[in-house]
Amino acid sequence: MKDVEIKDEDVDEETFTAIGAPAKVVEIVGRVGVRGEATQVRCKIIDGSSKGKVVRRNVKGPVRMDDLLMLKQVELEAQPLNGKRR
Repeated sequence: MKDVEIKDEDVDEETFTAIGAPAKVVEIVGRVGVRGEATQVRCKIIDGSSKGKVVRRNVKGPVRMDDLLMLKQVELEAQPLNGKRR
């Protein structure tokens, strides 16, 4: 795969909605799902219309602190984890 350098002038607000908004993982909340197959994280949006907003998302696959995620929909937020079940 060929690396392409993108300048700030080339990227507009509409491009972020098409490819997603970058977000940085700031906290790993815990595992979710029946088998723990996903991880709930809190991530801070780096760029776009919601810059600086911290959202809670479920991530499938390995994830660590300071990882960058591309969020296709910034408005959606995962349900908070509750420690009390039944």
